[in-house]
Amino acid sequence: MPSAARTARRPLALLGVTTLGLAGCGLLPAADPVRGDDGAIVEAEANADVFSITVGDCTNDGDVDATEVSSVEAVPCDEPHDNEVYAAFDVDGDEFPGTDEIQVIADERCLAEFEPFVGISYDVSRLGYWPMTPTESSWGQGDREVLCLVFDVDLEKLTGSAEGLAE
Repeated sequence: MPSAARTARRPLALLGVTTLGLAGCGLLPAADPVRGDDGAIVEAEANADVFSITVGDCTNDGDVDATEVSSVEAVPCDEPHDNEVYAAFDVDGDEFPGTDEIQVIADERCLAEFEPFVGISYDVSRLGYWPMTPTESSWGQGDREVLCLVFDVDLEKLTGSAEGLAE
């Protein structure tokens, strides 16, 4: 698994991740969340490894100043949470396309996956999305995955899945 961080591109006031874990900063190493037989997170993990997060996982907002992350606060989706991963995909290519190009790719795919998941057009939904993307460093270690996360634009907690919510 890559040890570098991913880029979180959510408006600063809405950033939903924990601070980048830098060596020597005294932060605990990231851990894998505890999952049930169905693969769903069953115990909150304040310091879940960002590379262990998958579609269907829910997270809470962390440091609003972070732009690169190596861990997130993962929680069971039946508990109040800030974000839910609703889609994931890999970006093609051997060469890092650049932060701006990855953002364009991520926005296009996350937007395309939004309505089929939420059940209503992004333009009329009370929900928003933000993509978590590879950094140049994590790309160099094989990270190609983009995660698409849905959240309430009024920053209200979600409880349960946003799948089919149609709001």
